[in-house]
Order: sequence, then C-alpha cells, then structure tokens
Amino acid sequence: MIMAGDAVAKRSIESVGMVVKRDRPEAIAIAKSLAEWLRENRRAPLAETDLAERIGAEAVSKDELVSRADLIVVAGGDGTLLNIARRIGSRETPILGINLGGLGFLTEVTVNEARDTLDRVIAGRFEVDRRITLEAVIERSGAPSPSGAKAFRALNDVVLNKGPLGRMMQLEVVADGKPFCTYRADGLIVATPTGSTAYALSAGGPIIYPTLGVIVLAPICPHTLSNRPVVLPDSFEIEVRVNVSDHDAMLTMDGQDSQKLSEADTVRIRRGKYAVALVRSTHAYFEIWRDKLRWG
Repeated sequence: MIMAGDAVAKRSIESVGMVVKRDRPEAIAIAKSLAEWLRENRRAPLAETDLAERIGAEAVSKDELVSRADLIVVAGGDGTLLNIARRIGSRETPILGINLGGLGFLTEVTVNEARDTLDRVIAGRFEVDRRITLEAVIERSGAPSPSGAKAFRALNDVVLNKGPLGRMMQLEVVADGKPFCTYRADGLIVATPTGSTAYALSAGGPIIYPTLGVIVLAPICPHTLSNRPVVLPDSFEIEVRVNVSDHDAMLTMDGQDSQKLSEADTVRIRRGKYAVALVRSTHAYFEIWRDKLRWG
C-alpha cells in the first residue's frame, strides 16, 4: 500500500534530467546555470534534444531521460512538472520543482534557492513527499475491460466533463463496490490531495494536506445544490457510469491527456501503483498556502 509520506530509498545522484518550460527565457537561463554547476561537480545533466544544446546538457529522448536520470529538475510551472511526473513509474525518481514566480503548488523552490537546494539534494540531505497518483481505465459501452487495458495516470486529477456544446451529464458513481450517488452535472472531478489545490478547488472542494491518503470527488456545476464535494479513503475504487445522450464527453488527466467517452462507458478510477516523489522544500505547507492563496 502506498503511503504518501513514506521515505524513498535514496540513490547516488550521477545524472540529472533537466525539464524546462521552453517559452520562458528565465527557465532556460536557470537550467543553463544549473547544468553548468552540475558539470563542474562531475554530474551529467540530461535534456531533450531540442533543449540540450541551449543549456549544455547531453541530448536524450524524453523516455531515456526518465529511465536514466537519478533526479529530475523542473524549471517551469506545475503543468511542466505534471507532464513529466506521469511518465515516471516504479523508479519513483525524485523531482525538484523550481518555481518561476507563478501560482505553483508543486514547484516549491524559488529561483534564488535553486542552486543551494540542488547542492543539498546531490549531497543526499533531503526528504521527499510521496504523492499518491490515480489510474483510470475506460470500459467501453459497459463491456468488461480487456486484460492489460491501458491505465491513464494522473497526479492531480481525473476529470469527466461534457464537451463545449454538450448537455448536462448523468454520472452514476459506485464507491468501494457500493452505490454512492447519481450526479446530474457538467462533470465530475476525482482529485488527489495534490490536486485539491487545482481544478477541484475551483469547484468548491476542500484543500487537503498533501500527504493524506484520501481522494476528493467534486461535481462541476451540479444540478442538485446539495451535491457537495466529498472526501473518501484512497483505498476505494471509484466506478463512474457515464450517461450523456449527445455522445460529447471527455475524460481528462491532469488537464493534459484526454480520451473521448461514449454513452454507457464506465470509468474505473483507483489509487495508482506508484507514487510521485517530490523533493520537499524548506517551506512548510502552511507557508506555501498562505503565500499562494494570499491568506495574509
């Protein structure tokens, strides 16, 4: 069983994957500076081919970066981190997120702290938070899911929603094998504690301490006003039966990967097999919340 706060076995860090938001000059600059520092300290910076020459790193594919890197440094926003995090599996490679000044809850380290934090991590003086993930499997038109069916992975949330011109959806939800609720709404967000400060927050969901073993179900614009967000144990499998008459519905992972849903499809959502290991910053969660949410 994954526990979000469990320790990850630390490995010697010899190669560092650099993942950078390409359209941010400041991201390129900090990545170039850190890559130079890594080379000076006899560590190998890795980056995708179109970026490697710009920052002075070894050129690799994204898959090779994930398989080889002992640490991944992300210079960008939460979206950049989410994109690479979904690719990491059983290795649980630690991710160090550098925030460039936006509203980022995952990229916690500031630009000014980046080099000192990287030095500390290379030396092994760091802790990680193991954030739970979600896996979603689609059963087409109620037929049993074939053996080995693809599981779509998310760190923040799995969202079922209608298309831009779609009608209200009817979603029958079964939790832990028991009938739970039938929503008539524009959609449903199933979020991890990490994702509780993302889309689920906009839908009125609660902010969850990120290492708790729970998930959030938050309906989007529900027809029944008493349908409020709920918190359930992350050991529950959530089964969502889709009923949308105009066949215009989507399943979206972390706001980035999407699959079209048809009427009578069933989506099964469960805690992922592997966690995502985020390098813990020196800032307490409450400090980050106060800063990002302007609580004063």
